[in-house]
Amino acid sequence: MPLDIASLNSGSNGNCYYVGNDKEAVLVDAGLSCRETEKRMKRLGLSMHLVKAIFISHEHADHIHGLEVLSKKYQLPVYITPNTLQNGRLVLNKDQVYAFSPHLPVAIGQLRITAFPKYHDASDPYSFVISDGHLTIGVFTDIGIICDNLIRYFKVCHAAFLESNYDVKMLLEGSYPAYLKKRITGGMGHLSNDQALELFTRHRPTFMSHLLLAHLSKNNNDPDLVRSLFTPHAKETKIIIATRYEETPVYCIDSAQFAVLDNATQALPFGRQLKLF
Repeated sequence: MPLDIASLNSGSNGNCYYVGNDKEAVLVDAGLSCRETEKRMKRLGLSMHLVKAIFISHEHADHIHGLEVLSKKYQLPVYITPNTLQNGRLVLNKDQVYAFSPHLPVAIGQLRITAFPKYHDASDPYSFVISDGHLTIGVFTDIGIICDNLIRYFKVCHAAFLESNYDVKMLLEGSYPAYLKKRITGGMGHLSNDQALELFTRHRPTFMSHLLLAHLSKNNNDPDLVRSLFTPHAKETKIIIATRYEETPVYCIDSAQFAVLDNATQALPFGRQLKLF
């Protein structure tokens, strides 16, 4: 069964990513208002009624801004760590709040969502991969460095959202104060274009069909620059820029495209879900 993926928005003004099949879907982060999330999904022909859960990566406002209203309106389970819940100062219905554990998949219908720790300046930050047993989609943003976890999960992705936040020269020569430049580049901030490109060129699986480059800085990056860096190395992978201004199209990732799958793509076992209360 194919998986549909889309970025509803990607950037410091709000992050929200959609992954689903024709029966169920999940959102990773809810950084847009509920109304804006609904508008963008409607424009894409996606139904909020297919969304069965929201997974939260960390507590920064651009990832949780719309969460309280969205989860309440649609009675959606929220998968979030206790530290993220506390530090985000979120007011959620306790019956809708579930914890997740690193590397232990959570089952949402036929989807399995696996979280893994990452380096970012938040209380308890995670990235996610979503799999249906045949296809795997990665959501890898707000990452300070390329770590073993990121490499491990990137290697099994048929498609991925990957942060390519800043161009080093633009950042260092730009107007940001020194402390902010240090925060971005210091290993707990964001991935540069060069770091993202290194991950892609060294660890891209041969079966990766789509790479959506995400969380581009408004002031310290340029979409045309990012595209020009990645396209020469893309081979059979379609390169897409996920912008901070609008939703991307919906991309259909179809297992029929992949005649031979690497052993690494074999499904992880279903995990259990834990109530926080």
